[in-house]
Amino acid sequence: MSNIDRDHPLHSLLGLTRREFFGRSAQGMGALALASLMPSWAMGEAVQGTMKSGRYHHPPKAKRIIYLCQAGGPAQQDLFDYKPLLNKNHGQNLPDNIRGTQRLTAMSANQSVFPLAGSPFKFSQHGQSGAWFSEVLPHLAEVSDELCFVKSMFTEAINHDPAITFFQTGSQIAGRPSFGSWLSYGLGSMNEDLPAFVVLASVNKGDQPLYARLWGSGFLDSRYQGVRFRSGGDPVLYLSNPDGICGSGRRAMLDRLSELNKVEFEKELDPEIESRIAQYELAYRMQTSVPEVTDLSKEPAEVFELYGPDSHKPGTFASNCLMARRLAQKGVRFIQLYHQGWDQHGGLKGGISAQCKDTDQPTAALIKDLKRLGMLEDTLIVWGGEFGRTSYCQGPLDLNSFGRDHHPRCFTVFMAGGGVNAGTTYGRTDDYGYNIADADGNPISPTKEVQTKGAVHVHDLQATLLWLLGIDHTKLTFAYQGRDFRLTDVHGHVIQELMA
Repeated sequence: MSNIDRDHPLHSLLGLTRREFFGRSAQGMGALALASLMPSWAMGEAVQGTMKSGRYHHPPKAKRIIYLCQAGGPAQQDLFDYKPLLNKNHGQNLPDNIRGTQRLTAMSANQSVFPLAGSPFKFSQHGQSGAWFSEVLPHLAEVSDELCFVKSMFTEAINHDPAITFFQTGSQIAGRPSFGSWLSYGLGSMNEDLPAFVVLASVNKGDQPLYARLWGSGFLDSRYQGVRFRSGGDPVLYLSNPDGICGSGRRAMLDRLSELNKVEFEKELDPEIESRIAQYELAYRMQTSVPEVTDLSKEPAEVFELYGPDSHKPGTFASNCLMARRLAQKGVRFIQLYHQGWDQHGGLKGGISAQCKDTDQPTAALIKDLKRLGMLEDTLIVWGGEFGRTSYCQGPLDLNSFGRDHHPRCFTVFMAGGGVNAGTTYGRTDDYGYNIADADGNPISPTKEVQTKGAVHVHDLQATLLWLLGIDHTKLTFAYQGRDFRLTDVHGHVIQELMA
């Protein structure tokens, strides 16, 4: 070995300690192991990231996800899941055999009665699919035949923090990688000048807080975490050069910093050092790409009209939907929108009306806009909250002030584009909208461990979304603390009926 020329690839390994040698070797073996997960045919799309050749487990139907998270728990009975029996039996007590021994939150567990609450909104059917929509969703009703409804979602979490954490990370316990981080880790980015994972949150929406860990990378490399774009000022904090620093000066500083970091990496072999270098370089490129993609001023007037008047106001859900379309055009892999305010424990009628005014037109516009651009077929849109709401009233039953409590037993989400079975509804609930029901309308009690026909667990939805993106959820894993972790933990079934 001592006679190896300095230019030989093995020369850099000379003089390494045993620990350093195996540390470097482990990185190379890890890359080989990742490559072995993917079939040789799936090498077509050039990307930058973990899987640099864009390898897939099977042919993907979608290239990207726009996830519209409606934080707080939208009431399915007042939006999509029409239940005439609730209106007919309005004020009557929920039958004991329907409620059974199911867990209740502390907010309604001490109620002596559980009066059924009919929806204050009128419902009607739309499109060839005949899907039911509340009167507060006139714009979504126009695209009914583009939507794939899942009306039999269920989860174990009954409170907001663990429930939204479960949807975003696959675990109720904080600290796991987010959905977007898993996707960035698995497929990388389609645009080296923008993050693979971008987060947009509606402004001036209180209620339940949002945590940066919901788009964090957990135990994955930090380069896979989501980057939050803000409204107003600099879209990304600390991206612009400080006063007195020019572009060439910034470039020179990054070059010297990269050299120092590389020296440190040679000593420590810490992969986070390489990630830091990569993130500095991405931030430098983003100084040009982010202002361009976030500048809505060149959008034609008819586009703003499509998304509604709020699209002119930075940080609104409408503006963020338009921004999401622009990011999708630029190759961002996972675009996460958060819109809070769906937590109607009281004042449901006014609260739901306001929420739908914020979200109905922009959501429908996003679907129409993507279809107009020929992007809907490979863009997967997901809309939903962390759980549903009870069919009984929380507190006194008054039409103008009543509310509904949290309900994990059954709720509705919908998808559009990206290979889903458009114009269909999967699963159903009982006549009270309280339990998932079988084909005959009889309540069933699904579990996460055993797939129950018609029921969709959180991990089932996550597995299905990954499948649409060309990923087998059982193979997208990361070794941590002695075992292989994945987004769907040790559960999850792909629901083939949700795909076209």
